[in-house]
Amino acid sequence: MNTLLIFFALPIATIILAIVLEKLLRCPVLTAATFFAIYLIVAFAIFDASFLVFVIVYTVLAYITAVIAEFFFTKCKKKVCISCNCNANNNIELSNEAAQNIAARVANILNNTNNNCNSCCNCNNNSIATINVRNPNGEQTTWCCRRK
Repeated sequence: MNTLLIFFALPIATIILAIVLEKLLRCPVLTAATFFAIYLIVAFAIFDASFLVFVIVYTVLAYITAVIAEFFFTKCKKKVCISCNCNANNNIELSNEAAQNIAARVANILNNTNNNCNSCCNCNNNSIATINVRNPNGEQTTWCCRRK
């Protein structure tokens, strides 16, 4: 029974809990450090000093799982709306010359993307911020960006 616990139950539990903890913490090193602390306490409370080898193995397993989970979380998060024309409560007015230079760079980036954001931009969401930029002719352009 102890062999099944060490070689099957604890590794599977480590993988599942590392994914859950990574979703909450979003830091693979912190996830691995948390598992190391928990398994270190378990090693001396329940097992003996020979379990320290498994503590290191489970910590490495938790770190690798957290890195893989973070990769998938960030890959799924990249499917965001880059620009759209909408109005929201989180408007940031940029009208000075420095803001126009920033706006020109943002416009260049947006012109090089082929995203159609009219279908994905929900401006009533608090995670969306709009940037209103006025060019020297007085025309206003609005971009809608998701916060990370």
